[in-house]
Amino acid sequence: MRTTLPLTVDRAAGLALHLQLAEQVRAAVRDGRLQAGHRLPSTRDLARELGVSRAVAQAAYDQLHAEGWIVGRTGSGTYIADVVPLTPPVRQRRSRTADSSSNSPTAAASTSSSWPGRTSKGLLTLRPGIPFIGTQADAGWRRAWREVSAQTPPQGYDDPAGLPELRSALAEHVGRVRGIACGPENLVITNGTVHGFRLLLSTTLRPGDRLAVEDPGYPNAVKAAEAHHLKVVDVPVDADGLCVDTLGGLEEPDGIAAVYVTPSHQYPLGGRLPVARRNELVRWARRTGATLIEDDYDSEFRYDVAPLPALAQLDLDRVVHLGTLSKMISPSLRLGWLVASAPVVDRIACHREEASDWPGWPMQAALLAMLRDGYLDQVVRRNRRLYAERRNHTCAQLAPYGRVVGQDAGLHITLLLPDHVDDKALAAKARAAGVAIAPLADYRRTVTGSPGLVIGYATPTDEDLHKALRILVDLLERESKSTMA
Repeated sequence: MRTTLPLTVDRAAGLALHLQLAEQVRAAVRDGRLQAGHRLPSTRDLARELGVSRAVAQAAYDQLHAEGWIVGRTGSGTYIADVVPLTPPVRQRRSRTADSSSNSPTAAASTSSSWPGRTSKGLLTLRPGIPFIGTQADAGWRRAWREVSAQTPPQGYDDPAGLPELRSALAEHVGRVRGIACGPENLVITNGTVHGFRLLLSTTLRPGDRLAVEDPGYPNAVKAAEAHHLKVVDVPVDADGLCVDTLGGLEEPDGIAAVYVTPSHQYPLGGRLPVARRNELVRWARRTGATLIEDDYDSEFRYDVAPLPALAQLDLDRVVHLGTLSKMISPSLRLGWLVASAPVVDRIACHREEASDWPGWPMQAALLAMLRDGYLDQVVRRNRRLYAERRNHTCAQLAPYGRVVGQDAGLHITLLLPDHVDDKALAAKARAAGVAIAPLADYRRTVTGSPGLVIGYATPTDEDLHKALRILVDLLERESKSTMA
């Protein structure tokens, strides 16, 4: 059926109806058929014209609103947001084949922690960024390793970019779940996000180059930049993520060589970069020649709408996409991927061949088996339900003591506290009481803001989560009473 908007639904298609509608609205904005300020029909009217349920129309609008394509005006209706369409990049693809050979040995993985300070034994942990891992291996996990154990290891050394079959499978995976049009020539297998980040810095930036980072942001990204002798420039964030407009004032005199950004779920505050800012960021990168480094660390876990499209789908010549298994399965696997233009992938592969620095064959073969078996998708679906329940419980317990942000996605929330609270002192009290937790101050550098606690709810068992939250609530209650006294 057709509406007054350029929308149709195809019930025989393999895509959910609300996602069909959302994509058609995006396309209509991109090609100019829908302009900024265009008033959209109500969900009731749209549903009636298309012959679908109102829930379908509402879900489509929710998705578009989450991505920044539409805005609601109280008492007036829903309108197309002021999104300046981004012109497609002019790509000059090179034909680096996925079956190139290598004669370099394998090296050990780099390591990183999810937040400063490691948890001691005996503490209940509310660390962010670590998934729940049960005590028993499930059937899909066992199948993958049985398949690997039955295989004969390859002769010689692996391709430094990664197993060709795995790169092909991951290219299909990120295309399907993240919307990035890429092939195996655009993909490198890494030992995780920080490892991929360090590889990129080693091969594309020079000592003294300026790297813009979000503030507050991921401390290990800053450590990696400083280890490569880069000049770190702090960029503020707000409720929607990176404040892109501030980058214009940083272009002179030295310019910004690259920007590290977490657009799908800003780390740690949780903002999602709307499409207008994404387009603005890509246009800025095209104008300045800067590289955009997208850390897509937990995009699989959204609880309000479908996962947001990756920044890299806008322009793979300007954006490098970093993905990881750490949040989906386990950080101990030390596996991830980097998606970039073919020339960047070539440079990284050459660097790795000289440095002998890439994941071993068994781990890569196991991931390939998990992808082919559908195990990765199964784990994400199962854990999304689990984490949504834990997120709801955590928010309900902590909401009376501050403002909860970042709850729409990921494995953590951030509780913003009143300005007079010392979050580091509060975290120290929590640790003394048996709960390891991260103060927001540990993620800040030069940009000031509210104190807070960054609270992971994925790692502990349900029982330990409830116990840790009871301890934390007791501390917050005492903090609140001492302030009122």
